[in-house]
Amino acid sequence: MDFSRRTLLGSGLAACITPRFARAHDEAEALLHHVAPELRDAARGMLEQGSRMPAFTTDNLPAIRAGGARYAAPLLPAPAWEERQITSADGSTISLFVINAGPGAAKPAILHTHGGGFVIGSARNDLAGLQRTAQALDCVIVSVEYRLAPETRWTGSTEDNYAGLKWLHSNAVALGVDQARIAVMGESAGGGHAALLALLARDRGEVPLCFQCLVFPMLDDRTGTRHIPPWPIGELIWTAQGNRFGWDSFLGQEPGTAMVPAAAVPARRGDLVGLPPAWIGVGTLDLFVDEDLDYAQRLIAAAVPVQAEVVPGAFHGFNDIAADTTLAQDFNGSKLAALARAFGNPPPA
Repeated sequence: MDFSRRTLLGSGLAACITPRFARAHDEAEALLHHVAPELRDAARGMLEQGSRMPAFTTDNLPAIRAGGARYAAPLLPAPAWEERQITSADGSTISLFVINAGPGAAKPAILHTHGGGFVIGSARNDLAGLQRTAQALDCVIVSVEYRLAPETRWTGSTEDNYAGLKWLHSNAVALGVDQARIAVMGESAGGGHAALLALLARDRGEVPLCFQCLVFPMLDDRTGTRHIPPWPIGELIWTAQGNRFGWDSFLGQEPGTAMVPAAAVPARRGDLVGLPPAWIGVGTLDLFVDEDLDYAQRLIAAAVPVQAEVVPGAFHGFNDIAADTTLAQDFNGSKLAALARAFGNPPPA
């Protein structure tokens, strides 16, 4: 298995892996004991390459970003995709990647936001995976190349994503989209963006959403600052240090304090009533497991239908890094089945 190529699907994190052991042999073996048996080969391969990235800094961020494109999966011959440009709220031009669109149909649609800790990653590098999703669900997908932090803070990237959602909704007829069946979806930081987008769409009342699909979403700036999960949670792939850097860059201020604006952080939002139904998936070794389950519980308390998929012994990004395992296939299948139900379609084969 080519672990480095798969690491977070070209988000750039793979470029940070160094050819050394990340920790002493006995600590690595102790960590592997907590990993699900099916995932241990993948985890061992990452540990041997150095699964803990060097500390993120503003100095090494350009190199990390530049390395990400090398790990993008090859594009599929179909479904077709195209790149479009739109204008965000502040006048900036951003790109959208539009997959499986065409007039004359009334397909469901997904507005997708990519992962990468708010600071790395690319919608372009996710295209192959999104083609597979669009094919499995026979849906249209629009993925936003939102501006990254720290160059652009949370207000800018959030408005980029909302501009993409508005464009999708406004151009539904030309794209072959059913306006009543639009969902948001994202992974990791993209899951955080998708949650923010669902909140913003509810508050503005311009675009109705039928679903939010949050794949190990990054929802709470207090993780890694006020809240440090116990070992071995967060020891593989995405760590507390990276999380602090990502939130600091996104917010433009120290994360975890009382000064952080609630509008920027899904977990800090007090009112979750009226949000669309949700699917939230995470592994028990993922740094985000506590915040994701807490958000699921709060959605349930707000009378929002929620399916929480929790995978014992799974780490951040396992569903792509170890995609050929039964655990990963079941996880990805649960996600696709939940989207199909939200669209009123039978589950994909």
